[in-house]
Amino acid sequence: MIIAFDLDGTLIDSARDLGEAASELVQGYGAPPLSVAQVVTMVGDGAPVLVRRALMQSGLDPDMPGALERFLRIYDRRLMDHTTAYPGIREELARSVWRGPLAVLTNKPLGPSIGLLEALGLRGFFTRIIGGDSEYGRKPDPGGLNALRALAPGDTIVLVGDSPADARAAAAAGCPFVLARYGFGAVKFGAGPPVTPFAIDHPRELSAVVDAIA
Repeated sequence: MIIAFDLDGTLIDSARDLGEAASELVQGYGAPPLSVAQVVTMVGDGAPVLVRRALMQSGLDPDMPGALERFLRIYDRRLMDHTTAYPGIREELARSVWRGPLAVLTNKPLGPSIGLLEALGLRGFFTRIIGGDSEYGRKPDPGGLNALRALAPGDTIVLVGDSPADARAAAAAGCPFVLARYGFGAVKFGAGPPVTPFAIDHPRELSAVVDAIA
């Protein structure tokens, strides 16, 4: 079995650092600060989309030249101010790694993704990491999931994630989706959660769900 994990809101709680970075960005253009609660609803579709949403929310030009690069510099400086792995994630990864290859499939750019995983001591669990700036496109494009199938041809691949982009990517790739309801991206489903029999409210529930899939 190949288990692919989303990063933000699934493996790590990065909400505050993302929120404060986006707020610093718009404040630099003269707009009022954004709250973390506002920003987390914008996360999940990649840094370019996050920046556009933050600028629009603040009444600024969403195509502001250089805004993405500016945000990435700000976020890189704030990358580990408050970000942590969710409680229980390390233990579940240690259990899951014996089932087959583990991977990260995120819409975050590859550089900060690897930096975060290394800083949190999680990098060694993963056979492959695919970022949102890869050749496979961003979720909900299934390209990344299809590429990960090469890690163990013929095996089942499962995606664990917290956002609509994750759910749509899994559906497009025809693979089981495990909804991480504890993640900050889950609020984006509103009253319409994805149609999946697999959902967890805490990372420690993952092993039982993977057993059910297997």
